[in-house]
Formats: sequence, C-alpha cells, structure tokens
Amino acid sequence: MALQKPPLAIAADNVIENCLAVKEGEVVTVLTDIANEERVKVGRAFWEAAQKRGAEAIYVEMLPRKNSGEEPPISIAVLMAASDVVLCPTTKSLTHTKARQNACKQHARIATLPGITEKIAIRCLSANYMEIARRTEAVANALRMGSKFRVVSAKGTDIRLERAERRVIADTGLIRTPGSSGNLPAGEAFFAPVEGTAEGEIVFDGSISDIGKLDTPVKLVVQKGIAKVITDCEAARKLDKQLSEVGPEAYQIAELGVGTNDRAEIHGTILEDEKVLGTVHLALGNNIGMGGTVSVAIHLDGLVQSATLYVDDVLILESGSLRI
Repeated sequence: MALQKPPLAIAADNVIENCLAVKEGEVVTVLTDIANEERVKVGRAFWEAAQKRGAEAIYVEMLPRKNSGEEPPISIAVLMAASDVVLCPTTKSLTHTKARQNACKQHARIATLPGITEKIAIRCLSANYMEIARRTEAVANALRMGSKFRVVSAKGTDIRLERAERRVIADTGLIRTPGSSGNLPAGEAFFAPVEGTAEGEIVFDGSISDIGKLDTPVKLVVQKGIAKVITDCEAARKLDKQLSEVGPEAYQIAELGVGTNDRAEIHGTILEDEKVLGTVHLALGNNIGMGGTVSVAIHLDGLVQSATLYVDDVLILESGSLRI
C-alpha cells in the first residue's frame, strides 16, 4: 500500500510545479530565517519539492529582519539575483526590498511568504490557483476602469484616493514569467495610490502587519496622503512606534488592495488575511516596488473587513461581497 503524501508536501509540490513551474536544472533558492521553526519546516518542504523536480535547490537561513521591507544581507541579495527562482518563507516581508527588485531585474521568479505557517501553507497553498487567477484578473480589470476610489465601512472607514495612471497588479499566484514576483498565498488586486491624494479616515478592524489580529479597531486620520494614528490602544501604539522609528515617509498611504482568495481566513497573519475574499487592505510606507515613489524600510498593511468600494462611483464591493 502506497503511503499517503503529507499535506505540507502536497502544498509544496503545488507551489513548485504549478505556481512557479520550476524546470529541471533551474537554480531554486529557498530563503528563510531562524526566528520560527514552522517557517523552517515550510522552507524545507519547498527545498525538497524543488529537488524532486530536478532543480539545483539551495536552502539558506539568515537572521530575521527587524521590519517588513528591511533589506537582507548583501550576500543573500547576490544569491537571489543569481537564481532562477526564489522562495522567501521569512518572518518579515522581503517583497518591498531592493534585493527583491534587483533579482527580478535579473529575471528571477520570486515568491515571498512573510509570516507563513504550516497551517496557512496547508490551507491556502494547495488551492486551485487557476481559479484564483481568474477571479483576481476580473477584480484587477474592474480597478483599472477608474481613477478615483472611495472605501467605506460600518466601523468608520471613509477614505478617498486617486490612482491616476498607476498600474493595477493582479497577484494571481501564477509566478511563471521571468522577472515576475508575488505573494504566496496569493489572491489580491492592488495598486499604489498617487501620493498626497488620500483624504479621510481608516479603521483597521481585521489585522495589521507585524502586529496580528486586532481586538480593538485602530483608527487613522489621513490628510494629503499622510496618516496619523489616533486610537489609544496597544496595537495602535505598536503601529505608531514602528512607523515613527523609520521616519515621516513611513506614514504615507502606500497601497490599496482587494482580497480574492476563497481559501484564505483571518487568523492574524497579514500574508493570509489580506487575501481573504472581499476584504480591503490599505498599506503604509514603501510602495516604490509597485509603482509609487516612497522608498523606506517598512511596508505595513492593515485590513478593513466588510468594506464597500467604489471606483469612479461604480460599486465594486458591497459590505465585503464582490459586485462584478
């Protein structure tokens, strides 16, 4: 009787074979850090799956970064740029780093998985990414139809911002083209709003990067694209401290995104939470890698649940339900 393949191995095989389409002989680097045993376990599963595909698989660990968006060591950046495929199951996100951008310029295909756990991997990385890609492209096309956006929610979010000609990115999970990159688990359509255009209030009521699931909503007032944290609670103080340590530009509204993954659930890890179908997330800090102008060593996303989204006054999302 054949032994049943472990669920984590099934998820890893799906990523290597279908999401990244790894070919025999390609150099595949799996980069993780020593802060969490689960991420090491997920990283080892990717490394083993890549070996089975006949890849030149490399597994490397580094010290965890302090913030999402902080650069890895130079030696790691060089290794990333010399690889055909890079997977980053790390504690903090490398998505918005020059190392990731430079590696993509050298034609690497890169999947970033900040905060990944074994449970998230099993739940979300075994998904049908062809279907997620179809839904994500449909949402991205809806966002491309307009320039002026408004997000509202019952908890108090009411913010307007402009996209102008900024590109809308569909994070489909299919990272098969040289130079492409994306999150895994995937499932969001997003863009960098024009700096200085965001006005209104944001109430994060789901989770925040590097902080986790929220017990108390966190409110921000936004003027001319710059956010100010006004809630007095532990999560709000942590958010304000992380941003203030980087500098004034860290408070810039950096991103608007819509989740499209029907397998994702809110558990406090923004990697998965921001992909939950029908949610909206807004980010602060770095956005230069997605077409913005802000280059700082931090990028923090916050989740708005049951949001309503208008694109040039056309209803796209109503209380968390897609209307396209």
